[in-house]
Amino acid sequence: MSDITIINNSKKKITINNIIRYVLLSIFSFIIAFPFIWLLVSSIKTKDEIWSFPPTLWPKIPQWGNFAEAFKAAPFGLYIFNSAFTAFAIVIVQIVTSATMAYAFTQLNFRGKKILFSIVMATYMLPAAATYVPSYILIAKMNMLDSYRGIIISNMVNVFGIFLLRQAFLQVRKEIVEAAMIDGAGHLRILTRILTPMCKSSFVTLGLLSFISNYNNYMWPSLIVKNPKYYLITIGLRQFFIQDGAYGIKWPQVMAASSIAVIPLMLLFFITQKWFMNSIGDTGVKG
Repeated sequence: MSDITIINNSKKKITINNIIRYVLLSIFSFIIAFPFIWLLVSSIKTKDEIWSFPPTLWPKIPQWGNFAEAFKAAPFGLYIFNSAFTAFAIVIVQIVTSATMAYAFTQLNFRGKKILFSIVMATYMLPAAATYVPSYILIAKMNMLDSYRGIIISNMVNVFGIFLLRQAFLQVRKEIVEAAMIDGAGHLRILTRILTPMCKSSFVTLGLLSFISNYNNYMWPSLIVKNPKYYLITIGLRQFFIQDGAYGIKWPQVMAASSIAVIPLMLLFFITQKWFMNSIGDTGVKG
């Protein structure tokens, strides 16, 4: 009887702990998601309802026309395309550069390898603003201002991506790589046929983080892009916010445009969340 009582008490403790855990997770999840929910709801409100106090959770009459008005006032479709296109291109380039450099740092032996890796990682500590002036001068000399090429080429290398893939490659057993070399596999084949499939989750994570970062990038693109034809969504939203001295008078339309702007990011996350979550426990080796 005493053993049964102890088991029942332990089960009750586990149940209570699970309930507390789920309640806390639900509260924190709501706090994190609340700004996005507020953004969606505000996009179908009137300006007075947005600024009303106490705030209304749902508009009396949903203003679905705010989305059409926003797209008539500014070419947000073009802005979203520019952001998605450049971010996708940057992801491809960064994956290639990060993978090749990570391969060199893990699979090749050459003098000064550790020193070179330390120098590469040290650049990660530099403030981004410190690189704007020299980068701007280089892009200007190459005649790449106001162009897709300028945005893409100036973001070719991702130091965090090099570190992430290097750590993933280090998890792959050396015996596997050595066996491939004995079979006559070259460096490119080892990278593409062995390391990449084994570290797929890390590649997906790098691609997702890179896409989000470059899709949301504002400061650097705003310095090298002045032609509205090449505006990213971040620049386009700001210009719409301040155009004609409005400074936020068109809040419902700004909210509507912002809601549509985050759709590509949400879709991308739902598509890749499986691999993104797996990368947390990725060992780099498949059994």
